Amino acid sequence: MRLLLVEDERRLTELLKDGLTKEGFAVDLAHDGREGLWMATEHSYDVIVLDVMLPLLHGYGVCAKLREAGNWTPILMLTAKDGEYDEAEALDTGADDYLTKPFSYVVLLARLRALARRKVRERPTVLTAGDLRVDPAGLKCSRGDVQIALTPKEFAILHCLTRHAGEVVTKAELLAQAWDFAYDGDSNVVEVYISALRRKIDKPFGRTTLKTVRGVGYRLEG
Repeated sequence: MRLLLVEDERRLTELLKDGLTKEGFAVDLAHDGREGLWMATEHSYDVIVLDVMLPLLHGYGVCAKLREAGNWTPILMLTAKDGEYDEAEALDTGADDYLTKPFSYVVLLARLRALARRKVRERPTVLTAGDLRVDPAGLKCSRGDVQIALTPKEFAILHCLTRHAGEVVTKAELLAQAWDFAYDGDSNVVEVYISALRRKIDKPFGRTTLKTVRGVGYRLEG
């Protein structure tokens, strides 16, 4: 899942990014409201974590502008302010949920997953390609009745491929889905994960569903 974290407390953002990345999120960071608004407008995210007290443009303003523009990415407001009127203002400007600092990381993670599930209302809860099943909400994968254990990065790549089953997905698209916006490493890392996926979802079952389209990208067949 791709997440935008808009928060000006840099130590907190780095801690959250480290933890969420380990949970399988691809995390982009913005440290003021204007930057956050630009990133949320220019890129596609599964969920946005938005602090209220931000430089240049506060979180309420960012949320309101996104909703006015027809951007309905789920938003979790994160703030040190506490009180029913603050919560009401967050929800009235279009936020989907509200969490007050200091907060439990476990609760934050659970709420993010719940918000990400809401976004896929127009998509099937479980994605399929033939007898391959990918459950984004439960982070589960199976072929037939056999459960397949995947790392967070492997799951993120397979999730993207399954959403576009039968279509060619480029390396750039897979990098954007599974790594953060600032990633500038070797794009060949995708090939490493594709090879690992083949060893898990195809080889044990005598299949060759994950195809390489030379010079373009990869296609998952049903």
